[in-house]
Amino acid sequence: MKLYAIGLGPGDKDYLAPKAQKAIQECDVVVGYTGYISLIPGLIHGKEVISTGMMGEAQRCESAISEALNGKQVCVVSSGDAGIYGMAGLLYQLGENHPEIDIEVIPGITAATSAASILGSPLTNDFAVISLSDLLTPWGVIEKRLDACAAADMVICLYNPQSKKRSDYLQRACSIALRHKPLDTKCGYVRNAFRGSDTYSHICTLEELAEANVDMFTTVIMGNSCTKIINGKLVTTRGYKI
Repeated sequence: MKLYAIGLGPGDKDYLAPKAQKAIQECDVVVGYTGYISLIPGLIHGKEVISTGMMGEAQRCESAISEALNGKQVCVVSSGDAGIYGMAGLLYQLGENHPEIDIEVIPGITAATSAASILGSPLTNDFAVISLSDLLTPWGVIEKRLDACAAADMVICLYNPQSKKRSDYLQRACSIALRHKPLDTKCGYVRNAFRGSDTYSHICTLEELAEANVDMFTTVIMGNSCTKIINGKLVTTRGYKI
């Protein structure tokens, strides 16, 4: 019994791993969030598709496990990487009592590296990835992580920086970072990375970032003391002697 957890990357087929594409094509059933399924229309023709809206993660994974137990070859797709805020961990949890199912994770390009490549090279040295969504992680925990990483002078990559219900979360994150980082710290953000004409990127200071218009499709990168702008690109130097 085979069950794949597949990362689709940013959505552009040029950034989808060949192994991921091959696995999807070989599967009988494709499971995923409706928005992610819409990224791969050419790969799901003639297949059984199980999709749900947001907040249906457990339901999707349980459906995938059930289909695998029925002898079908199944894949669960996530945008980015399936193991970074994706479905891989939940599949392992829900499949704990079914060791007969062979779960294989196929990695994808995560939002942090997609956004970083568009902005320049801001993740060249140590960095942290933190989601500002408090649906599954209490805000108090998120705040502690933000504070610790800012105090350690790490570059911080923020996922899920803002939504209609969390309209001030990026401002909160910037306020926490400003406890340790100067106002002119170089930052940047990318919306819809590698999704054609919808892609938008901007470089700014930490002070300006607090007022940025971002959403759930945006990835934010806060630089550290070694982050600078070189020929219009955001770059974190690593200490090479040049």
